[in-house]
Amino acid sequence: MDFELNEQQRAFADAARAFAHSELAPFAAQWDREQTFPRQAIRAAGELGFCGLYAPERIGGLALPRLDAAVVFEELAAADPSTTAFITIHNMAAWMLGTWGSDAACERWGADLASGRKLASYCLTEPGAGSDAGALKTRAEWDGAHWIIHGGKAFISGAGATDVLVLMARTGGAGPAGISAFVVPADAPGIVYGKKEHKMGWNSQPTRTIAFDGVRVEAEGLLGEEGQGFKFAMKGLDGGRINIAACSVGAAQGALDAARRYLHEREQFGRALANLQALQFRLADMATELVAARQMVRLAAAKLDAGHPEASTYCAMAKRFATDAGFSVCNEALQLHGGYGYLNEFPLERLVRDTRVHQILEGSNEIMRVIVSRRLLQADAADAIR
Repeated sequence: MDFELNEQQRAFADAARAFAHSELAPFAAQWDREQTFPRQAIRAAGELGFCGLYAPERIGGLALPRLDAAVVFEELAAADPSTTAFITIHNMAAWMLGTWGSDAACERWGADLASGRKLASYCLTEPGAGSDAGALKTRAEWDGAHWIIHGGKAFISGAGATDVLVLMARTGGAGPAGISAFVVPADAPGIVYGKKEHKMGWNSQPTRTIAFDGVRVEAEGLLGEEGQGFKFAMKGLDGGRINIAACSVGAAQGALDAARRYLHEREQFGRALANLQALQFRLADMATELVAARQMVRLAAAKLDAGHPEASTYCAMAKRFATDAGFSVCNEALQLHGGYGYLNEFPLERLVRDTRVHQILEGSNEIMRVIVSRRLLQADAADAIR
């Protein structure tokens, strides 16, 4: 068992860290404050391959293991969790297109998505079908020439600013087996975007509802076969949970680094804060939680890469632990800054706001506990999850 990154992974980590330092960190606070979607920065990330990290080579992706992608996302998120989180969502959508898309759809969209020249949103959640994704009601009917889509989606990252929608819609009966997946042009007639939501964090990416009123999609827009959409969505979410967990780890690393610097710089009662044992202990606990979260995320990614039968359970555990720990480390770092941590001149309050939603999306942490506990209570799980 080797916990060290290999040469390729270190090279990607170094490239991502340098990009985050030069292209994300100087502007992240401004994008947050002005609620600006940084398309140019994301496109620049695409030029380094960061928009198609694990997308298949079929569409020009790098086809990297999920572990390598998690290393990249962690480095980017240390500077800007919000923008990085959108990049992870785009990566998931590009991977789904490249893996299950028709030749025509891949020809039309693939290279542009993998390069970041065009961007994608992932459309699963609905107002009445959040945690219970299998109950979604958006419907697609085949009229002999096109799929006709009616319904609505909620909490869609990038909505109104992206070019492609990867959409889950019901083509059959009730339950997961009746769901299919589609790739839809984001400007197709019949698509109406709601107002940009005002959020606690993630302000560098817009979030909107989307209404579909008789949207026509050609046959080539179906991903895979009819009725496979829910399976695709769940496979996407396994990777998505690793991605968002990696973003939490990255944000926590950024917060820990900021706190460490601050403890050396700030003096109280004639002593640097770094010399106060109570604060040293808090910093040690933060670092320990962070390292534990990082290793759990990388373990889950390795399980997914290996096709381990319990990969989904490991992804759920990693997502639950890393997003809880990541938020806690960011919050503790803010506390160590005292009143300065509460000011937006320092990055801590933004990191706290941006990481809070990680405990909710890609399946809330309560749902992660349901996934893990149900598997553990099955008779054959005792030796499978160790």
